[in-house]
Amino acid sequence: MFSTDMISPQTGSSMRANGSGRPSCKVFFAKDPLKIVRAQGQYMFDETGEKYLDCINNVAHVGHSHPYVTKAATKQMELLNTNSRFLHDNLVQYAQRLTATLPEKLSVCYFVNSGSEANDLALRLARQYHGHQDVITLENAYHGHVTSLIDISPYKFNQLGKDSKKEFVHVAPSPDIYRGKYREDHPDPASAYAEEVKKIIEETQKNGRKIAAFIAESMQSCGGQVIPPVGYFQKVAEYVHAAGGVFIADEVQVGFGRVGKHFWAFQLQGEDFVPDIVTMGKPIGNGHPMSCVVTTREIAEKFGASGLEYFNTFGGNPVSCAIGLAVLDVIEKEDLQGNAMRVGSYLLELLVEQKKKHPLVGDIRGVGLFVGVDLVKDQQKRTPATAEALHLIYKLKEQKILLSADGPYRNILKFKPPMCFTMEDAKHVVEKIDVLLTEMEEATGMKTGNDVSANIQCKIKANEGSPQPESANESTSHLNGAACRQENGFYPEKHSVPSKTIRT
Repeated sequence: MFSTDMISPQTGSSMRANGSGRPSCKVFFAKDPLKIVRAQGQYMFDETGEKYLDCINNVAHVGHSHPYVTKAATKQMELLNTNSRFLHDNLVQYAQRLTATLPEKLSVCYFVNSGSEANDLALRLARQYHGHQDVITLENAYHGHVTSLIDISPYKFNQLGKDSKKEFVHVAPSPDIYRGKYREDHPDPASAYAEEVKKIIEETQKNGRKIAAFIAESMQSCGGQVIPPVGYFQKVAEYVHAAGGVFIADEVQVGFGRVGKHFWAFQLQGEDFVPDIVTMGKPIGNGHPMSCVVTTREIAEKFGASGLEYFNTFGGNPVSCAIGLAVLDVIEKEDLQGNAMRVGSYLLELLVEQKKKHPLVGDIRGVGLFVGVDLVKDQQKRTPATAEALHLIYKLKEQKILLSADGPYRNILKFKPPMCFTMEDAKHVVEKIDVLLTEMEEATGMKTGNDVSANIQCKIKANEGSPQPESANESTSHLNGAACRQENGFYPEKHSVPSKTIRT
């Protein structure tokens, strides 16, 4: 039976076509869903012709329906698209262009079709490397929708109950210096959080188990826009390598220049950090289903020695690679990495001003065009303002602005727009947010102080008429919403797009 069960990630409300069963598929704004029929640049248009500013789509990386990308896809489709077991120049050229943006030791590419497929393959590579099985993941992490990745995604498996974690999965505290165990006042949060990983490794080894991999998004997205403190990845990699495991950097959400300062988000940790495996998806094809795993020759050779042939029918096909090449061209020709630095820095400045004005704003964090606004009901207690975030998202939609909320309590406003986002766009969005926050605070009395009465959330929820998101009541040892501040050295500076020089 075909089912179109849909559930909104913000509201928990659903539309059920088959009239039975728990809803499982998600759409944005399910209470009043949008039917989008076309898009261009940073704008989307519904069936009535209304134009919406898109602050959500990190998939349309260089802009919706970019003519250069569309032309490259059409031109190659008119010539050939076929099984990737045939030789084709596009695959070789794209692999060379892609690896030229990465540290030298990351030189072997496996092309696949989605971020989930990339992370699943990364796990296979890691487990084959030394024959280990266990995986360390982070609180509230999400790495994909296939079974192997649900197993290592607390963001998902925690919804299934307390016994849902598999014995080969170990969950480390999110390196969150706003809500986590070690906060911004800690003298060395990077080392403190890394020590937590070391403890997990030691305990695992005592129980006779062996670590295959540590996996983390270079900046956690669904987990609440968490930006690890500099030095954390280096120390974790040291402990993981000593245990015979590998470090997997998930760049599916944050790669390809989005952070502005660097082409890859893991590079924010410093030049001395190089992951063993990097996975990528979403922006790689500007909406075309394409992804990649890049690793070292040593890991690839161990994978090949297993005797189990790896093959992907569509991964690296001529059309996908033509699109991938076109995306890299546009990033460079239109200086979109530089744009992410400039516009992202301006957006952060505007939002920091809102934090000074509004008690609902607890923290502003971000790098380039990857920015989070942590809404709170109490700035001292940092109590997540879930209903308030939901209310704001729907009110922005009425203003023709599309923004999402995420994190374990759905209280983090997430900015991850197409890379052609402008300063005018940033100013427009923040002005609307300013007005809405003012209205909400005046309506609930928040202007009189941070100790807000219990009826505030009820008032806002009543306006929306929707239940609390499932994740809002989950019990977690550390809440996400981590920090990135000016003293962390993450504010953008002038930086060029990686050179065209390629390696063979």
